[in-house]
Amino acid sequence: MSKASMSGETTAAETTDGARDGTTDGTPTETSAGTAAEAAAADRAASEARDARELGAAGSQLSTAPREETVIGGPTLGLVGWLRWFWRQLTSMRVALILLFLLSLGSIPGSLIPQAGVDELKVQDFRDRHETLAPVYDKLQLFHVYSSVWFSAIYILLFISLIGCIVPRTWQFVGQLRSRPPGAPKRLTRLPAYTTWRTTASAEATREAALAMLRKRRFRVHTAGDAVAAEKGFLRETGNLIFHIALIVLLVAFATGQLFKSEGGKLIVEGDGFSNTLTQYDDFKSGSLFNTDELVPFSFTLDKFTGTYERSGPQLGTPRTYKADVRYTTGAGGEERKSVIEVNKPLELDGSKVYLNAHGYAPVVTVRDGRGQVVFSGAVPLLPIDNNVSSTGAIKVMDGYRDKNGEKDQLGFAAFFVPTYGGKGSGQMFSRFPALDFPVLNVGAYHGSLGVDAGLPQNVYQLDTRKLKAFKDAKGDLLKKTLLPGEKLTLPDGAGSITFEKEVKEWASFQISQQPGTSWALVGAVAAIAGLASSLFIQRRRIWVRAVRGADGVTVVEMAGLGRSESAKLPEELADLAGTLHSEAPSAPDPADDSAEQTVEGAEK
Repeated sequence: MSKASMSGETTAAETTDGARDGTTDGTPTETSAGTAAEAAAADRAASEARDARELGAAGSQLSTAPREETVIGGPTLGLVGWLRWFWRQLTSMRVALILLFLLSLGSIPGSLIPQAGVDELKVQDFRDRHETLAPVYDKLQLFHVYSSVWFSAIYILLFISLIGCIVPRTWQFVGQLRSRPPGAPKRLTRLPAYTTWRTTASAEATREAALAMLRKRRFRVHTAGDAVAAEKGFLRETGNLIFHIALIVLLVAFATGQLFKSEGGKLIVEGDGFSNTLTQYDDFKSGSLFNTDELVPFSFTLDKFTGTYERSGPQLGTPRTYKADVRYTTGAGGEERKSVIEVNKPLELDGSKVYLNAHGYAPVVTVRDGRGQVVFSGAVPLLPIDNNVSSTGAIKVMDGYRDKNGEKDQLGFAAFFVPTYGGKGSGQMFSRFPALDFPVLNVGAYHGSLGVDAGLPQNVYQLDTRKLKAFKDAKGDLLKKTLLPGEKLTLPDGAGSITFEKEVKEWASFQISQQPGTSWALVGAVAAIAGLASSLFIQRRRIWVRAVRGADGVTVVEMAGLGRSESAKLPEELADLAGTLHSEAPSAPDPADDSAEQTVEGAEK
């Protein structure tokens, strides 16, 4: 078997090129370097034009990417021409990538700057601390990034760009799938991968063998004239289109999730419950198109919260177990079921997810008036301020309390709780461990107006002392005391008392989220990765096998391959195919060898 190299050049081509360049045996003739360079450049240009003419349809439509147009140095465009040019630019891959990059950049301030739709308190705090910068951010809509005009414009342009790119490419690709591979070019030697040999098999038998071989390798094949045309690698363009469609799915899923989402938080003490209605939430935010009637009907009760912590070593105090045992029902009159909610293991209820966010302690206290009547009794949740769950909060008695004169009054206690007190010798009132090893409650007493009758919202975990009067101790300071379980603080002048009961409950904070489109976003992400992988690692290529009977009656076989991009795998694949076909159409004896044998036989005679 005699094969030419995979470079695509033959001896005849080299001879022709050498004669055209003024060479005979591979060395240049006596011409100047400048003349030789000009001649080489002109020859390359002529060769490229000749290749384009000769390849024709064989080298076209290997990709469905739209052609990019430029008007630099071109003719003057009218209105329709400019619109067409703008549309071509908008739907090009380059502009789509630029818009995607701008969308990523636009999301950065949305992550770093507090957003009005997420946390109004942080936004107001930012305005108070940056009086000069806040107006600039307002004009740039940086407190409402995801609903701003500029972010929406980028989002919509990217959406249009992807759709405008996908639709024509899809129709073009469908047309290519329905059509046959183009016929072989006139000169196969111009292709990047090429080989040839002479065979004793007939041209028809060689083409039939090539047809069967390529079909077995899953090529789309047909016979066109004296050659077999085959094509493979359509998954590359399929993956490319899937990647673009997946991006649209991601954009639609993201927009749907932002427009129709709902998210709220609820702090629940052990033994208490929650019903999924708007009034039950501690805080709630939703998308602009969300309807409160779409809240999934369910309820649950927190039976017990369990938290365990590392007791020794460098990770002392690190949480080991965080779980909430709950009982829940779905719908009206649904069956009650039990479940366990853990960190990153939410409870899923008909499209809503209940996440476990945080936990803390709620010491049980009892407040009595001067006559010994109980005016308040219950667990008071306090908010942790450090990793060892040192907690602070307020105890408010708003109704039912009367002072020693029988006048209505209100009581307020600033509370500070530590689950593991270090003792008086520790030097500070902070917890040393997050578990309930040595619980202590410190309270400071006030009376007067809590400010709840003004109709203005206030933080239930903070005590507004502007309209309160402090109870004084014997030294004239604020009356306060550190209480152990079972101890009480007696208020002066028969004003009553507060008792720290021998019980401390735990509370858990839950986030209830309802965000449609998450499953579609996952499908889009997986499809985008799969499509991108196929478009990167699969090469679309075409193979041609030409078999013609020569003047001496021997069949000449030519095989050539063309891919969308240069790849070392194409010559390797062509060599493998040629080796398989060669077994069906073996090489014929070289004419030079036949002449030599005849000469030897004549000499012997």
